[in-house]
Amino acid sequence: MRKRIGLYLTRISEGRLQEMWRQTKWIYGYVRRYWMAMFFYTVLGLVGTLVALGMSFVSRDLVDIITGYRSGLVVQTFCVLIGLNVGSALLNQISDYASNWISMKVDAEIKSDIFEKILETDWESLTGYHTGDLLTRWSSDASNISGGVLNFIPNMVIYLFRFVSAFVVVIWHDATFALFAFLGMPVSILLSKTLMRRMVNNNQRSAALNAKLSGFNQETFSNIQTIKSFDLIRLYVRRLKQLQQEAITMKLDFQKMAIGTSLILTTAGLLVSYSSYGWGIYRVWSGAIGYGTMTMFLGLAGTLTGTLNNLTSLVPTAVGLTISAGRLMDIVEMPREDYSRAPEADDFMEQHLHSGIGLRLCDVSYSYRSGAKVFEGAGMYAAPHEVVAVVGPSGEGKTTLMRLLLALITAQGGTAECTAGDQAIPISPATRKLFSYVPQGNTIFSGTVAENMRNVNEDATDEEIVEALKRACAWEFVKKLPQGIHSEIKERGGGFSEGQAQRLSIARALLRNAPILLLDEATSALDAATECRVLQNIMEDASPRTCIVSTHRPTALRMCSRVYGLRDNRCEILTQEEIEALISGR
Repeated sequence: MRKRIGLYLTRISEGRLQEMWRQTKWIYGYVRRYWMAMFFYTVLGLVGTLVALGMSFVSRDLVDIITGYRSGLVVQTFCVLIGLNVGSALLNQISDYASNWISMKVDAEIKSDIFEKILETDWESLTGYHTGDLLTRWSSDASNISGGVLNFIPNMVIYLFRFVSAFVVVIWHDATFALFAFLGMPVSILLSKTLMRRMVNNNQRSAALNAKLSGFNQETFSNIQTIKSFDLIRLYVRRLKQLQQEAITMKLDFQKMAIGTSLILTTAGLLVSYSSYGWGIYRVWSGAIGYGTMTMFLGLAGTLTGTLNNLTSLVPTAVGLTISAGRLMDIVEMPREDYSRAPEADDFMEQHLHSGIGLRLCDVSYSYRSGAKVFEGAGMYAAPHEVVAVVGPSGEGKTTLMRLLLALITAQGGTAECTAGDQAIPISPATRKLFSYVPQGNTIFSGTVAENMRNVNEDATDEEIVEALKRACAWEFVKKLPQGIHSEIKERGGGFSEGQAQRLSIARALLRNAPILLLDEATSALDAATECRVLQNIMEDASPRTCIVSTHRPTALRMCSRVYGLRDNRCEILTQEEIEALISGR
């Protein structure tokens, strides 16, 4: 006994109960918005319980009338029984509808809220999670919460009322039957403790494996071309089968536990039923009660045992809900991006949109959380109407620089600002509206060409889209498509070459018409002539655009106002001699 108390005290000191309480309050934050609907659902359940009790009384009277134990009207009593059954069926349908409605509303609200919070989460923190794990948490865990909401507070109230009301009726008529009804209670209590412990472990294992499977499938389908190219089909099929076998083994373990639990509960239920049945026969034989009362008691004994089991089942349900809540809270409680300067950024853009906005980095330092140092005292400057190049070997920080400018990561030292004359605003998530961005790789979405373009400018006309495509040298192949800009694009830009996808991405960025354009290796898949044409079109644009180009290729450096080289964790302006050396390959 002392060991058990010590174990409970240890768990409390470890904060497990406090953590479950915190997770429960988080769930309540969503559920409380639907308290009226949940109250309505609870009332329906309570009314259904009263109807079921009424049916027990009417059934008792009908049996007693038929067996001659008491007098009464058979037809009228039978009609009342039919009416109660019909009413019970209607209540069940209404209750099911209310349950589904609440579950769907809570599910939609949680998912939309989590979706928004994931997108607003600090980028570097978010990269610690696999996309498959994020998808599992967003879909499965959110659905688990919404689906389990009605299995907790409302059903707890309904089950308690059902148990108490049946118990009161039994005690009122014959207290001896209550003893038999409680025969199964010790079994249910003992099982609840075992189930709770195993449920925590099972839910954690299941969530981890589901995330692993989701991540594997997502990565596989996203990289089918690579898998085929390296002839890895058999390898990935084998890996899938291994994961499936893990899932099968785990589910069979769960099933064994469920079978064992079911057998124990069934045995206890049969013990209660047959004991009650035997005692009922004796009470009828002794003349203490009639057949109708015995039938009612048998039904209520089953109700008491079944309701007690239902109450017991709420324990693992509650544990499962808190585990899912904890997994979602891991995501939503990560650092959020700060948009508090959005009004200031709006005013800054409105004031200087027509005159142009530049960039200035001064003495910037940055190291990844892994400890890898990227910048130490780096600086650069770019003004409107300028194309500024950033060059350097792979891994020296070109993409990291772009992420700093977009506030996806935050410098640990120095200043990073958007400038306009003698005015400046610190770079933050709120200043992203000042930027257009073309990242490395294929970033085209499924949908039509026009829909892809309008992702960044919803009000763009067809003419404006065509003009952006022309400036990006993309119109020459888009106009040949069966439906022009309204032609469908497959997932990940399927149907277009890498160079064509890059030009579409550049056109999309130009259509945004932001003051600052960032091109991160955005012309790597273009031939030298097309690259020069695209950059020339950007320079000749009447908009006072500031353009930053990171590149491995030196062919377009002569077109740039300045060239910065990344070396020794710094960003330094290259001399003309150094630029010529890069161009000539020396």
